[in-house]
Amino acid sequence: MVYKTTVPDGVLGNQKNYFMKKSLAVFCLFISASGSFYSCQNNDETTTPSVSESVRNQLTNLGFDLIKHPPIPFDEGYLVEGDIYLTPADLATMKKGDRLPVVEQYSTNQLVTALPRTITVFMPPTFSAANFAALDEAIRRYNVENLQLKFKRVTTSKADIVFSRLSTSEERAGVLGSAGFPTSTGNPYGSIKMSGILVSTYRFSVNGIATIMAHEMGHCIGFRHTDFYNRAISCGGAASNEGAGTVGANLIPGTPSTATLAAKSWMLACTDGTNRNFNADDKVALNYLY
Repeated sequence: MVYKTTVPDGVLGNQKNYFMKKSLAVFCLFISASGSFYSCQNNDETTTPSVSESVRNQLTNLGFDLIKHPPIPFDEGYLVEGDIYLTPADLATMKKGDRLPVVEQYSTNQLVTALPRTITVFMPPTFSAANFAALDEAIRRYNVENLQLKFKRVTTSKADIVFSRLSTSEERAGVLGSAGFPTSTGNPYGSIKMSGILVSTYRFSVNGIATIMAHEMGHCIGFRHTDFYNRAISCGGAASNEGAGTVGANLIPGTPSTATLAAKSWMLACTDGTNRNFNADDKVALNYLY
């Protein structure tokens, strides 16, 4: 999954209008005062490579919104709906997604197993001090919940989850971060890619970056976007449904019957770059799964 963003009032000054022209993708944050958003990925039509018509047709048939959230080539696959990473093999095996009832928290079919367990996380020294502080904060947020699943930052790249930096072109396209879902063997998704310009360009705080990292870590352990069935809740615009696909979008018992922007779930599809810690319903979902 990929996280994109829009520019909040007072963050980028006279750069704001430039970034607001970009289209939104996955990890989006909503800015109520200005009506702008940050998503896991922003597509700049002047710089972003195009996706073939055949792939676009596949994505349309699977229920993805290609108008508000244009797909882009990403690694060896495609980034859709802002922070959903799909390979050609995924497209070949996915079934058309069905619209689900309006409910709050969702998980994928595959989750992390062999609990209790500690998931090791590695970030290379090329990342800034702010990024390291943000990762430590994201890990703290999970560990303070006393789940059967813990996170631990390590100094070796032989870790369960390895952070790396997005390419320059991906950063210029507005991508903030990307990740995937757990494997069929019950392991977390092993890679999170992060933008290296969250401070220099977007002026995000450590807590704002920690929210993005915690969001991508949430995908790695099996969480879908809270508002996957209607991204307009956090991203604005027309209603759009990411679809369940074969990865699944399962309602987590005990969570509310409606998703709202005001609840500020850490797994909302869009963000404004501000701090979003786990709310009460997020904690219910985390405790139910882990």
